[in-house]
Amino acid sequence: MSFNDAGALESQPTTWRRSDDPQYADDPEFQALTTTLSDKLFTLTSSISRLNNQISLLGTRRETDRVRERVQDLLQETGDSFKDIGEGLKRVSAWEDLGPSQKYTQGKLNQEFRASLTEFQVLQRQALEKQRASATAARTALEQEEAAGSQQQGGGQQQQQQVQQQEPRLADQSDVDFQESLIIERESEIRNIEQSVGELNELFRDVAHMVHEQGQSLDIISDNVTQTRDDTRNADQQLRTASRHQKSARGKACCLLLILVIVLTVIIVAAVLG
Repeated sequence: MSFNDAGALESQPTTWRRSDDPQYADDPEFQALTTTLSDKLFTLTSSISRLNNQISLLGTRRETDRVRERVQDLLQETGDSFKDIGEGLKRVSAWEDLGPSQKYTQGKLNQEFRASLTEFQVLQRQALEKQRASATAARTALEQEEAAGSQQQGGGQQQQQQVQQQEPRLADQSDVDFQESLIIERESEIRNIEQSVGELNELFRDVAHMVHEQGQSLDIISDNVTQTRDDTRNADQQLRTASRHQKSARGKACCLLLILVIVLTVIIVAAVLG
């Protein structure tokens, strides 16, 4: 086999070169699962970006009920996606008989998932803090409004004035009840976010443990590759040294042979002349 043929063979995919070796063969199921998880992680990146844009509107003049609804929906959908991907990563981490390239893919997915999850958790906390501040401000304003209404009713008002003001008061009470229902709904959303934060914190710990284990495996693979490279370099150096020694030995042998020929020639010539 020529050098070019050997180089062409080396450049072929690992599965083509070593399809008879389970360590190097691709597992179709493993490849399909990791590809699906990678696609889902890419989609999560877009969801996190949209969530960040919506959360930035909370606490500003552009905050509306629709904005809060979108934030809540994105938090729920993205959190569910993280849980789904997390279950898939647990399957990947439990996969047995993986080759070096598959272990690399395994570790890379875990690290990417952890980075995205960390970014999402930061947004979760931001949304939670802004929702709490908004709910607290709304409840304080409502309580002040109710207190002001009670003071207006507490004076010595005449019966006719009470009758005239009865209808506006009923309208005010209806608005108060509506605001109260909105605050209760917002507080329920806050509790949902808090619950999701707790669940994802547990998922983060699981993934961190998997990343730690995969990191150790990748370190071992890296060490083995480094050791193999060093061994190859040492072997090449030894071959070069042996080649130099062999050339030197051949040179010395040629010199000795030449000297021997000269000596024999001198002896023969001397014998003939004598």
